[in-house]
Amino acid sequence: MIEARGLTKRYGAKLAVDDVTFTVQPGVVTGFLGPNGAGKSTTMRMIIGLDAPTAGTVTVGGKPYRDHPAPLHEVGALLEARAVHTGRSAYNHLLALAQTSGIPRSRVDDVIEAVGLQDVARKRAGSFSLGMGQRLGIATALLGDPEVYVLDEPVNGLDPEGIRWIRDLLKSLAARGRTVFVSSHLMSEMALTAEHLIVIGRGRLIADTSVEEFIAGASRNLVRVRTTDPSRLRAVVEGPDVAVSTADDGALMVSGLTTDQVGIAAAGAGLTLLELSPLQASLEEAFMDLTGDSVEYHAGQEGVR
Repeated sequence: MIEARGLTKRYGAKLAVDDVTFTVQPGVVTGFLGPNGAGKSTTMRMIIGLDAPTAGTVTVGGKPYRDHPAPLHEVGALLEARAVHTGRSAYNHLLALAQTSGIPRSRVDDVIEAVGLQDVARKRAGSFSLGMGQRLGIATALLGDPEVYVLDEPVNGLDPEGIRWIRDLLKSLAARGRTVFVSSHLMSEMALTAEHLIVIGRGRLIADTSVEEFIAGASRNLVRVRTTDPSRLRAVVEGPDVAVSTADDGALMVSGLTTDQVGIAAAGAGLTLLELSPLQASLEEAFMDLTGDSVEYHAGQEGVR
C-alpha cells in the first residue's frame, strides 16, 4: 500500500505538488493521470525517496521508502528506464543489483526470461532500443519480487505486442495482491488496464475514483436510437428537458432520457426500434473534460507551415 498525506513539493517559487492526499490499495491496478507538468513524476520520485517532500508524508508498506532495509524487495520502480550504465550488459546490470540486495543469481535469469530479453541479455545496454530499454527497466522493477510497483510510463517505446504484455503483467501482479501504481498518457491503454484512477492537475488532486465512476461522471445522458419512423419517435420523446438531434446516418440522438425510458416511450407508441444504445464518454474524453482547466502547456491553433 502507498499512502500520501498532505504531500507537497516546492522548487523555489514553483509549487509542483500541492497538499496531495491519496491511498493506493493492493489488489488493483491504479492509474496515475494528469497533463504534462501536473506533478506526476515529482510525486512518484517522492514515493521512492528520490525527492524529499517540502511538507507532508508518503509511506510504502507503512514506512518511508528510505526506512526499508532492503528496498528492492519492497518496491519495484521504473521512473527512467535509460538510467543504466551503458557499458554494462543487461545481465550484468541486473546481477549487480541482485548481488548488492541479497537476491539470488537465478532470479536474474528469471526476470530476463519474463521480459523477453534472453537473446540480448549479454549485449551492452547502451545499444538497446527504447523498447528494449523499457523491458530492462521492468526487469529491474521485478527483480526483488516486491509487494509494491511504481511505474512511470512503462509502455513508452513498446510495440503493440509489448504493450499487451505490459497490460497482462500489471493485471497479473494486481491479481496476486500486489500494489500497482502506474502512470501513462495512453488513455486507451489505461481504460483497458486500470481499475482505479488518481488524477492530478497543476499539482493538486482532482479525482480519486474508479474508472467506471470517472467515465460516468463525464458522460452525458445521451441515447442513440434508430427506428422505422424517426419523425414520430422524435414527437413522442421530445419535451422541456429532452433534446433530440439527428446523426449523419439518420439515427436520433436523445439527450435527457435513459435507454429504458426511450424504449418504453417507443413501445407505448407502437414503434419498431432498430437500435437503442447509451453513448458513454471514453476515458480520454472524460480526462480532457476534467483536466481542461489544469493543462499547463497548450499547442497553438495554427498548423505548422
